[in-house]
Amino acid sequence: MEYRLDKHELLEHMRVWNSFLKRKVHLIACGGTAMTLFDVKPSTRDVDFMVPTIVEYDYLIKQLKALGYTSVSGSGWQHPKDAFHFDIFRGNHIQTTELLESPLEDGRHTTLIELSRVYIGVLNDYDLITSKLMRGTRVDFDDCAMLVRAHIEIINFKKLTDGFDEMLKYNTVGEDRIRHNFDSFMTQMAEEGLHGQPKAT
Repeated sequence: MEYRLDKHELLEHMRVWNSFLKRKVHLIACGGTAMTLFDVKPSTRDVDFMVPTIVEYDYLIKQLKALGYTSVSGSGWQHPKDAFHFDIFRGNHIQTTELLESPLEDGRHTTLIELSRVYIGVLNDYDLITSKLMRGTRVDFDDCAMLVRAHIEIINFKKLTDGFDEMLKYNTVGEDRIRHNFDSFMTQMAEEGLHGQPKAT
């Protein structure tokens, strides 16, 4: 059976990290981790964090190696005692997508908790949705729809569209596929009556 982390377990791991780090590290949750910390999803399979400040990223990776974490993918790190791994993204990147602004800028993330050494924020809805649609798996579509339903009172679809269009100018690999992902998602939202004209009954 696949192991999944809930919000409580995830934060407990962050408290463990806080106990061994000697310097401040800012972590911004993205992917399924952001969904879990937003209380939109009950759990996540793996842990996705951005470390926007490069010197903090380098320091964190050095400390994780010292604790026995090993590389399991390009961005993935896993401790031999854990059934899950951490995807730790350097700078403004999530997977192969580069955000146009640092998530540490005002309004680009929500503060979740600040411990003595570990700061945990959650990526803003717009960058979260856009980065997921850039990848565009079925899970990504489902997560984006779930997030919109949960935050419908504060989601601005024009802002989402404008941000996506701007992002696409700088992430042109697979442009047609990515544009199709976004258009399909917006059609789905319209059919649910969450954006534009709902589907006729």
